[in-house]
This record gives sequence, structure tokens and C-alpha cells, in this order.
Amino acid sequence: MEIYTASRRLAHWFRPSESGLGLGDYGVIGDGFTCALMGIDGSIGWLCLPRFDSPSVFASILDPARGGTLRIAPASPDFESLQAYDDVTNVLQTLFRREGEGTVVVTDSMPWSDDRHSSVHEVHRLIEVRDGTAEMEVVFDPRFDYGRGRTRVELADQGAVAEGPNGERLTVSIGGGIRFEARAEGGVVSRFRMRQGVPNWVILSWRSKRPEPIAAHRPFEYLRRTRRFWRSFSARLHYDGPWRHDVLRSALTLKLLQYEPTGALVAAPTTSLPEGIGGERNWDYRFSWTRDSAMAIRAMNLIGYSSEALGFFHFVRDCIDRRGKLDLLVTIDGGDVPQEQILDHLAGHRNSLPVRIGNAAVDQVQHDIIGPLLDATYLYERSGGVISLRLWREIRHLIDVAIEAIDEPDHGIWELCSGRGHHVHSKLMTWVALDRGFHLASRFGGDREEQRWRRVRDDLRAEILDRGVDSQSGTFVRAYGGNQMDAALLLVPIYGFLAPEDVRVQRTLDRVMKELGEGRYLRRYRSDDGIHSDEGGFVLCGFWLAEALALAGRLDEALEVFQNHVQAANHVGLLSEEVDPADGSALGNFPQAFSHLGLIQAAARLDLALRLRDEGDEHPPRHALDRAFTPAD
Repeated sequence: MEIYTASRRLAHWFRPSESGLGLGDYGVIGDGFTCALMGIDGSIGWLCLPRFDSPSVFASILDPARGGTLRIAPASPDFESLQAYDDVTNVLQTLFRREGEGTVVVTDSMPWSDDRHSSVHEVHRLIEVRDGTAEMEVVFDPRFDYGRGRTRVELADQGAVAEGPNGERLTVSIGGGIRFEARAEGGVVSRFRMRQGVPNWVILSWRSKRPEPIAAHRPFEYLRRTRRFWRSFSARLHYDGPWRHDVLRSALTLKLLQYEPTGALVAAPTTSLPEGIGGERNWDYRFSWTRDSAMAIRAMNLIGYSSEALGFFHFVRDCIDRRGKLDLLVTIDGGDVPQEQILDHLAGHRNSLPVRIGNAAVDQVQHDIIGPLLDATYLYERSGGVISLRLWREIRHLIDVAIEAIDEPDHGIWELCSGRGHHVHSKLMTWVALDRGFHLASRFGGDREEQRWRRVRDDLRAEILDRGVDSQSGTFVRAYGGNQMDAALLLVPIYGFLAPEDVRVQRTLDRVMKELGEGRYLRRYRSDDGIHSDEGGFVLCGFWLAEALALAGRLDEALEVFQNHVQAANHVGLLSEEVDPADGSALGNFPQAFSHLGLIQAAARLDLALRLRDEGDEHPPRHALDRAFTPAD
């Protein structure tokens, strides 16, 4: 057997430039309530407090002048830096070096609480000189409410305190008797010299009345507890294949994107990071899409994280109880997603406008969301989980609602602005819901549902094969009556609708690669979608392609596609939504749940395919994946 090892990204030294940081020049830390994007230059580029969907306090990634930041770096700009995660954790370390001075390491974390309903809402930044001495600079310049209102920063003992127009308060504490002074550009700044063996802390604290002494925050204890939590989380990983490093980093990232109090999963912790530099495809992803979340939770459950899956199922159940329906997307506590607004005062990342908050997709019709939810439920049950009768009643109702809408057009998975259609992917996901519901019904004594859903499922399958396959090319198409390609068609074999060796599947794979391929990557589609700007290769679609090729027995092709997309991750293993086919740079909101769930699923599929090829089985059944990576009852 050939040996395929996990990719290892070569560390490269970063040097500050006038163009600023790119979308991929960040690591991410979090506390189960929100995330902070930590730049490789020592700046916080994005942070909303106290929740993912709160207004930002730092948003320099969207506007270096107006967004605000907290930056810790050598006082002189002629430095180099490296960034990496601490072992198997979400504790981030950035190393700085400058000629003639000592090497400095900044360790960043957000304390993780044992109580899922509470958090200290702090960012802890430890500064250590590893050799010699170094002159450091700390800039504290918050801009509350996306920089819309005036932020007042006042000097205080132990640090500084910032107050916003709506009563927001954020303090920065610094040790060693160091003092801040006012900065002409806004905020405060401090320069000081450090020596080896004398560490110092900078601590952000939300809604504190005044800066407290560093010791009062107990930072070393919180750092130990936070490392211990992440190492315990990592130890639960069941996957032990050749891409374990990448799978684990994806699992750690998805955990960061789950809102602990409710179990909701955000699509990404950011808003308006462009899918094309200078374009208008800039959206707010700080909400919970039922489809995206269900797919991510399925991937997590596949590799051993069943408690995260259960938390999400409870979130869905509670949303349905409260709202009486299954929504396309909701806030992280199950509320209404706010209507879209444009923030005209922000320049946008590298002048990519508009900057949006809220999301207009809430008004769309998408019939595909029930399929991934039922598929995730089915895997959860197969892997030893137990869905309650209460949740099953809600699911049973949702399947009946999906049946009622089976002949209605929708906007599709990609949230097209060009109108509704009979999208093959949406029909496929309704078939998935009926198929998984049919298999689950017997566990709840649902004989009548079994018979009825099986009949509707089989009728829908016949319809898709009749109207969703182009008679001339013999391939599946994006929508009934059309002839366009859609990368979502790669899910036909992945969800078990047709055998991967079926000629229609093979032809569809070839046509997708031919018409949607862009260099090493894959676009979602190429047709007009009502938006007048371009986008990049969609990372999730590339992982779908790797999965589909592996299922079809085209393993060498699958491995090449998979490696290309794993290497699209940045220096710390984080994946954006899209990638620029020209230079491989990150595009879109970051880090993206869709991309990381795709990596997990594809890695598990390829690992299984390699093992089964050794055993002489070139075409394993789809459910072999579920059996291979779930623990025995």
C-alpha cells in the first residue's frame, strides 16, 4: 500500500507591509461564546463581545482606520513573526524576532469555562522574552458598535478603560507597573522594554468598571485550565488516519464555532469578508444555518463528538418548539435574524464593499434544509445516540411539511438572487429526508409513516431521474428543464441516491470537473446569479469532489483533489470559505464551518477507501463510512 501522510504547511516568516494583513493571516481563539481573529502581526482583527452576533469592538480587518484593534508587537515595525497553535489546543502563539533584540512569544487564549452558560468574557495575552531583551508596544484602540459611535478611552491605574455610546465598557489591564498614554490616532499606547524570565500579561475584560491587577484575573490558572480543556477535547477524536492533524484542527475549529449556551453553530464568526477582493459578495455569517450546522454536526459525530451533536439536536428541538417551524437560519439563541443593513462608514476589507450586518437570506425559500438534518439524525442513532420521542414528533411533522412542498420551486442551497427554480439538489435533499425518515420510523413504531414515506420517496426518485438528468449528456443538471452544472450534484453518490459506479454519476463527475474546474479548485456554478461580481473556488465543493471520486473508485484523482484543498488552509490550518484560484489566497468569511466539515468527511472517506483498496474492495457502500468511524455500541 502507498503511504499518504498528512500535509504539513511550511512555516513562513511574516513581515509587515503597507497592504496590511490578508484574510488568511489570522489565527482564531474563542470561549464558546465568541471568537477573536488574532493577526500574525500581533493585532486583534475582529472581535464581537460578548457573543458572536454582538456588535464588534475590534474590526480592523474591515477597516484599519475605523475598526479598532488591540495590538501587541515589537515597538519597531521591522520585525518578523511566526504563528502556531500550542499542541492540540486552541491556544495560539505568535513568535516575533527583530535583529539585535530578543525573541518574543505572545500566547493568546480566551478562558474556557466549565459552565457552558457562563464565561468571564476575557482575552488573555501573555508576553514572554525567550532570550535577551526586547522593546514592545501595546496599542489599545477599541471602537464599539462596528465603529459607529464615539468610543472614549481613559487612562487608569493598572491600564485603561473604554466606554461606548450605548454603555459598553471594555478594560485593558497590564502588569509590571507599565502605564499607557493617549495616542493621536485614537486609543492609548504603551512602549516598554522586557527582559528574559520576566513575563507580562495584557488582559481584556468585558463590562468591567475599572482595570484590575493582573493577579486578580488569575491568568496562569486560566491558561492551564483552558489548555486542559482543549487537550481533553482532542483526546476524544476517533479518527486515526493519515490526516489526523488536519482532521483534529478542523474539529477544534468547529468546536470554536459552536455557541455553548444553546448548541447552535455559526457558519463563521465574521461578516463581510469578501468572496472576491473588491467585489460585493460580502455577507454576515454569524448565524446558525440549519443545513450547514446539521452537516457539520454529522461530521463531528462521525469522528467521536456525539455530545456536540446532541447539543445541536436540542437546539433544533427548542427552536421548533418556540417557532413552530424549521427555519433556514436563526440567531444563536434561536431568535429572528435581523434584516440586512449596510455599514457605509467602514471601508471594507481592502475596499471590498458593502459591509453588511444581518442577512437577507432569511427571506428565501430553501427546501433542502430538512435532508441534512435527517441524515445527521440517522447517523447519530446509528452511532449509539438516542433521539427522544419529543424530537421525533417534531421531525415527523417536518417530513410531512417537506412532502407538502415537494412540487414547489426554491432558491437552492447557494441562496441565488436570480429567482426560484426546481433545483435538483433541493429535490435530492427531500429524498434524503424521506429515506432517512423511513429507516428511523421503525424505531418509533411508525409503520404507517414507513409505508407512506417509502412510496413518496420512490416517486421522487423516479422524478429526479426523469427531470433532473439531461437526455443528451446523460448527466445530472442544476435544475429541471436546464442544462447547467452545479457542484452540489456531487452529493448524488455521497448521500446514496445512486451507486457511484452508475454511468450518470460518472458522467456528472467528469462534467463538473470540466465545466466548474478552475485551476486546482472548483466553482459552485458559473451561471448568472443576480450578483455583479466574481467569486473564487468554493472549498467545500472541492472536498465533495474528493469524496465522490473516492466513492467512484477513482482514488488517485480523489487524493490529488483532497491534498490541493487541504493545502488551501492557512499557516495554522484554518480554512476560509473560498480560495482565489490564481494565487491560493483566502476569500470569504473565515474560518468557515462548511470548509472544515468538508475536510473531515473527505478525510474519513479517503482513509476508508485506502484501507478497503488494500483488502480488494474498490467500491465500498456509502454506509461503510458510518460503520468504520463510529464506536461500537
